[in-house]
Amino acid sequence: MKATGIVRRIDDLGRIVIPKEIRRTLRIRESDPLEIFTDREGEIILKKYSPIGEMTTFAKQYAESLSQVSGKTALIADRDQFIAVAGGSKGLLGKSISKDLEEKLTNRETSVSSKGEKGFIEIAKEQGEEPSQQVISPIICEGDVIGAVVLLDNEGKNKMGDVEKKLVLSAAAFLGRQMEQ
Repeated sequence: MKATGIVRRIDDLGRIVIPKEIRRTLRIRESDPLEIFTDREGEIILKKYSPIGEMTTFAKQYAESLSQVSGKTALIADRDQFIAVAGGSKGLLGKSISKDLEEKLTNRETSVSSKGEKGFIEIAKEQGEEPSQQVISPIICEGDVIGAVVLLDNEGKNKMGDVEKKLVLSAAAFLGRQMEQ
């Protein structure tokens, strides 16, 4: 654990303020759920809660299936990082999503785009090799955006279109409904 040197008091309602610098660094936004842990030494640990993170194994299997059906790289992300990658770009697993992808999710935008087009974005902070095409759809659960399904193509032989868009939309809808149960 890393000491910050910041000390806060608990108010009369039992609340403590997480400093703005820490929230910014850890990308904790207002209304983000936090999971609370305690250990034997009396430490309290706050961890950003990812509802879709509980489905990591299922998400990985779904990404593998999506990749096999489409022949493309399939990724599933929560609101902070990629939790499942199949069909290539394995280096993205665990990487933080980009600000541009975060913005698309916040706006509940589904997009199909090729490199050089207006809607084409960098999907990860440290992406490495940039794909030639991408399809992105938010995962929505009980009215809240909880993540994204992304399909990438590095070859660019055939332009991705309605078929890939429908695949990604149905994957996102299915994952969203699974989280509601």
